Amino acid sequence: MIISQTPLRISFVGGGTDFKEFYTKQKGQVISATINKFIYVIVKKRFDNLIVLHYKNNEVVNSVDEIEHELIRESLKKVGIFDSIEIITLADIPSEGSGLGSSSSVTVGLLNALYNYIGVSATSEQLAKDACEIEINILKKPIGKQDQYIAAYGGLRKFEFFLDESVNSYKYNLTEQEYLKLGSNILLHFTNKTRKADIILCEHKKNISKNYNNIVEIGNLVNNLHENIQIGKFEIIGELLKRNWEIKKKLTDGITNNEIDSMVDMAINNGAIGCKIAGAGGGGFLMSYVPRSSQDKYREAMSQYTELPFMIEKFGSKIILNFLK
Repeated sequence: MIISQTPLRISFVGGGTDFKEFYTKQKGQVISATINKFIYVIVKKRFDNLIVLHYKNNEVVNSVDEIEHELIRESLKKVGIFDSIEIITLADIPSEGSGLGSSSSVTVGLLNALYNYIGVSATSEQLAKDACEIEINILKKPIGKQDQYIAAYGGLRKFEFFLDESVNSYKYNLTEQEYLKLGSNILLHFTNKTRKADIILCEHKKNISKNYNNIVEIGNLVNNLHENIQIGKFEIIGELLKRNWEIKKKLTDGITNNEIDSMVDMAINNGAIGCKIAGAGGGGFLMSYVPRSSQDKYREAMSQYTELPFMIEKFGSKIILNFLK
């Protein structure tokens, strides 16, 4: 039996510049962090030749091509496993529509578990590249690269995306106290709505040329945050989240609505320096930067929305059990 543990993520600034339609014209860059909420993948050998899957649905099939769960199907093909296996996926929070990068965490976690199942210890880079290949090239998902890379590498990182498909990863080596300071000032509250991100992301992808200048500005926010993180000035995050959200709302319909706008206003009026919807928008979690001195007032005002407590997770996808007979 193999069990992988792969973190979910929050993205600070730069989202949208990790799409191929952008970084083939200009370098893309994002700053993201993993959080201590996880996707677990359990892989076990079967005595018979069946493929048995347990997720929100159950599948029992005779061949890989019969599998309905496309991420599992393509991950098995990528690694070269075609029978006699049982796979279970579990999540700390409902994964669909959260805006926390869950689909890519599932893919990275699947690949990590499956590679170890066949005796291969894949690097973070290989896991990220293979996950991108599956989601973007094979399944044609309208997504960028940041989620796969941050899930594989973990921690607080800056990624740069280049025309030749190479990716640079820069890790911020924070002290334990700095990690605590950063994580304790960022709050996540559920909007009470989930959404299919594909619709919004398809529109974003289609409109990249039209929105090019706005996306460039979103990417430029990364430079400001990068400089301030290096000197431990995390307060700038609030201002940059606010600016990122102002620009992001212009990119396509569906990113916000009246209810989300009211939630954002409530957050800003009760102590948040800045906030944005995590992920594509339209639902999921509101991510706010709130100084600790304002958090009691903030939480009281936002009490109708469920908070997701978390801290920054230092590690990416890892194997937490490896027991093969």
